[in-house]
Amino acid sequence: MPTWNSRGLRGSTLEEFINRTNEKYIQNHLALIQKVPTPITPISIDKQTRHITLAYFEQKSTVDYIGVVQGVPVCFDAKECKTNTFPLQNIHPHQIAFMEEFEQQDGVAFFLIYFSSKDMFYYLRFAKFMEFYKRKEQGGRKSFRLEELEESYFFPPGKGVLVPYLDKLAQDIEGR
Repeated sequence: MPTWNSRGLRGSTLEEFINRTNEKYIQNHLALIQKVPTPITPISIDKQTRHITLAYFEQKSTVDYIGVVQGVPVCFDAKECKTNTFPLQNIHPHQIAFMEEFEQQDGVAFFLIYFSSKDMFYYLRFAKFMEFYKRKEQGGRKSFRLEELEESYFFPPGKGVLVPYLDKLAQDIEGR
């Protein structure tokens, strides 16, 4: 069973930014997106701080977020990358399978990647991700580089919300 420890908190700031963004989108009636909780079973709890120090995941998670934007079902995962190369091993086969099924049901699946060294967000279309994944499956690179990404899907933080991803979602939908 996979266990949880502090390494799992790497993306917690990014997720907090996305959570605040989603709250704004709800307040403005633009989207209804919820964080998908990952069920865990605590093994060890620090009695003084009452924090879980060791736990195991009860089941494999699918994606970080799921919901609807202006009638369009969406699901996405949030990832943080400190370098210019993103390892594909950070995305698990069960997540890919879920996102494939989601898209087959006319939903839109994508990844939000925060390149922290550049302070830039990237909206990774699921179809573009699959190009990289298939390349890996055929014996190619096990990662993708920043320069391989579609320039028009990068966006800076800000613009009234912390992670303004709705414009890129609209661009994705229009391009289908």
